[in-house]
This record gives sequence, structure tokens and C-alpha cells, in this order.
Amino acid sequence: MFKFVDKNQNEVHLVFAINAFPIKPAHVLVICKYKDKWLLTKHAARGLEFPGGKVEKGETVEEAGIREVLEETGGNAVIKDYLGEYKVHDPKGAFVKAVLVAEVHHLEKKDHYFETDGPVLIEGDLVSRLNEDGFSFIMQDEVVKAALNKVQEKALD
Repeated sequence: MFKFVDKNQNEVHLVFAINAFPIKPAHVLVICKYKDKWLLTKHAARGLEFPGGKVEKGETVEEAGIREVLEETGGNAVIKDYLGEYKVHDPKGAFVKAVLVAEVHHLEKKDHYFETDGPVLIEGDLVSRLNEDGFSFIMQDEVVKAALNKVQEKALD
């Protein structure tokens, strides 16, 4: 288990396992690739980040991941791996996010992207660029770095 404090001063626990916590994941973070490039979205307020969001009622974690990728990037995703989960110990209420890995086979241009400005493709080593201006605080914490390293370790990229 990886433990760290995020930029909001919340303790975070990351585990590369499914059902790692007594709380079910209510959110997803989807690490995406499209044609050997990282597929991110530009959130209007936070900046560049992987697609993600809430799991809706009646939806599986994987279904939520596929929907979020489509809404935020126009990408038709296939989930390749349920990489793990992380729990954020927020004083307002702890929550768990599932970390998924997806391959996008087709990007369709949309007139409107839900909560974002649409897809952004980045080539190469993403870990070394996460602290650059323009990246969301979500991308700059230890979850994304550890998850990207795990993706490479498992040869999922």
C-alpha cells in the first residue's frame, strides 16, 4: 500500500487490488491511450488530466470508466485492466476511486464535451512532465505517478 498526503492535505492510500477498502469506489480515474499516445482531457478549471468522474447508480466501475472517457474526450474505450483503488481520507467524507486502464480505438469529434474542453494527446514519458504548468493537481499527486509506473511494469501501455 502506498500512503501519502495530497495537495489538499488529505491522507491517501493507494492499493493495486480490487475491493481493497470497505467503501465501494464511487469514482473512477481512467488511464487512457490512443494510438500509442496518452489521452487526456482538458478540464475547464483544473487543467490537463485523465478522464474520470462519478460512478452513477446502477453502473459498474468499468461502465462508468467507458462513459466518462466518451463524455470527456469523445473516445470509444475498452477497459484493459482494473489497476487498483485509492482512498482519500477527506474530512468532509472519505471516498474511494477505482483506477482503470483503457485503450481508445476511435475518437469522435463532439460539439460538447462534458465538463471539459475535449481530448488532448501527449506522446512519450508522461511521468516526467506531470509537474509542468497546465496539468491538474490530480495528475501531480502520487496516485498518477505510481499508476503510470504500474502500467509500464505490467506492460499495459
